[in-house]
Amino acid sequence: MKKLFPVLAMAVSLFTATSAIAQNKAEDKSQRPSPPAVVKETISSGATITIDYSQPAVKGRTIGKDLEPKDGEIWRAGANEATVFETDKAISIEGKKLNAGKYAFFIQKKGTDWTLIFNKTWKTWGAYEYEKNKGNDVLKVRVKEKKASSFAERLTYTIAKDGTISLAWGDKLVSFKAGK
Repeated sequence: MKKLFPVLAMAVSLFTATSAIAQNKAEDKSQRPSPPAVVKETISSGATITIDYSQPAVKGRTIGKDLEPKDGEIWRAGANEATVFETDKAISIEGKKLNAGKYAFFIQKKGTDWTLIFNKTWKTWGAYEYEKNKGNDVLKVRVKEKKASSFAERLTYTIAKDGTISLAWGDKLVSFKAGK
């Protein structure tokens, strides 16, 4: 029995170390099919806006049928965890006030109308928990979809100095204005 204990302890230690290494590899988000991306800009009003998201790829699929956003459904505006929209100062989005802070950024598409949703429960997985957190929406703004001038294989956000924020995804382009 005394000899069995050290062998058992060694086996448990080896298993724990192997599990920790495997977990660290599993948490390497850059290896995901939809890798992480961050875009950050200080706009002309002086606010710094950061969008932290994951970039799905179209891969020959059809947006709205095989891929989000699907009409009427809430979309995390990216892949994996919910997209996080952060501003270090109070700003306006399309003329409506948004306080400084971090927000989960969701979209609901209906035809060419896109409702942009800023929710204070920013640390969440995708849109799966949106229903239980929708009471934490702090701002909803409607904007129109446009046809993009070039095809974006990967979802891409851009922030211009003038506060224009754009989402390019496939042949779709959605832009909105952030300012004072």
